[in-house]
Amino acid sequence: MTLYHFGNCLALVYAPYHMAYKFSGISEYATFSKCVYAGGLYILTQLCKMLLLATFFPDSDNIQGGEYDIFLEILKATVDLADLLGLYFALNSIPGKGHAKILTAAIGWASAEVLVTRSILLWVGARGSEFDWRYVRSCAESNVALLQHASTAALVWLWTRSDLSRKHFPIVVTLLAISPYKSLIEEAIASIFSLSAWALLGLRTVHATAIGLTALAMYAVLAQQIGI
Repeated sequence: MTLYHFGNCLALVYAPYHMAYKFSGISEYATFSKCVYAGGLYILTQLCKMLLLATFFPDSDNIQGGEYDIFLEILKATVDLADLLGLYFALNSIPGKGHAKILTAAIGWASAEVLVTRSILLWVGARGSEFDWRYVRSCAESNVALLQHASTAALVWLWTRSDLSRKHFPIVVTLLAISPYKSLIEEAIASIFSLSAWALLGLRTVHATAIGLTALAMYAVLAQQIGI
């Protein structure tokens, strides 16, 4: 039973990534090495972020009184702007059309995140003697993360286009500016409305879907205009 549960969790995590790579068409561009490169950029970016956080921000255990400091949390979240820079370099390193660049960077980036953040959790926890829904929820969160990274990669790509419509440019910049703070915003909403873990997952899904559809609509308009 535990092996069956572990196998289900692995399938729930990794099958959508494999399907996204296989059936999106980017496999025809021989982009696997570029996915690996984007994944390497993710790891490098996270190491740089950890170095910045350890250097400039105190440990929360050392904060006087143990009180929650919203300003400090906002500053910490600002470090996530480095993710946008990492995706920018990943996109610039990938040849091909816009959709191939976006999907390759997003899948490589998100796959590296899953390997780093989920694999050990599943290996240690999901193989336990008892079934626990939190591992299923964690696997579902990884699929939402793929959608989030694809949306962010699309926004970064749109931002680099000089032929982007002037009415769309403020939308792209605004969505990119708030992207490092999405977790803070979602957790604040969950705290205000006392949402459960599953409800928070639903909120994140709706949030990622809304941003993804917005980015897709702007990409479709641009693609129609310039014929990509």
